[in-house]
Amino acid sequence: MLSDLLQRNQAWSAKRKSDEPDYFSRLSALQDPEFFWIGCSDSRVPANVVAGLDPGEVFVHRNVANLIHSADMNMLSALEFAVHALDVREIIVCGHYGCGGVKAATEEMSQTLADHWLEPIRRLARINAAELEQAADPEARRDRLAELNVIEGVRRVAETPILQRAWQDGNKVKIHGLIYGLKDGLLRDLGCTIGPSHISEAADA
Repeated sequence: MLSDLLQRNQAWSAKRKSDEPDYFSRLSALQDPEFFWIGCSDSRVPANVVAGLDPGEVFVHRNVANLIHSADMNMLSALEFAVHALDVREIIVCGHYGCGGVKAATEEMSQTLADHWLEPIRRLARINAAELEQAADPEARRDRLAELNVIEGVRRVAETPILQRAWQDGNKVKIHGLIYGLKDGLLRDLGCTIGPSHISEAADA
């Protein structure tokens, strides 16, 4: 019920002001996050909560299955603002195990808009079919696909003109890939970080 939500908000606001009287005045005066988080819309994975951060410490974009589409103007505008206006230091693409979007991408298509959105995951599944077949069971296959989706997302963010221009201008921002476990509440680093050296390596290739 909306009335319950508003009551919870009032209780939360009162507690924050009691614990830290200048919390809201400080937060309203400045937005200076170190992180830009691209995550899944799943209600169980709120960025600042699972990362132990205050709201002002992380700038967030979320969509179904934390996908990076090269023509997604919503994501791209948020990315550009984060890099060039907020000067974030770290970009995080974060997926999670048990992702409903990944699961839907492995099932028969339902002829809805979601199928168009999830097409990159279906493509990843086809490309990595041999590896995925080695997984112990369907859940393990989907979890590995969720990891591969994050790794691909990091690569696609790195290839955007926004990041390429930032690195050319000397910006030291890095992109990391994390996966969150719903069953244990832990974030895991997938070891796919890309930073400014990416542009020099590409130039030398």
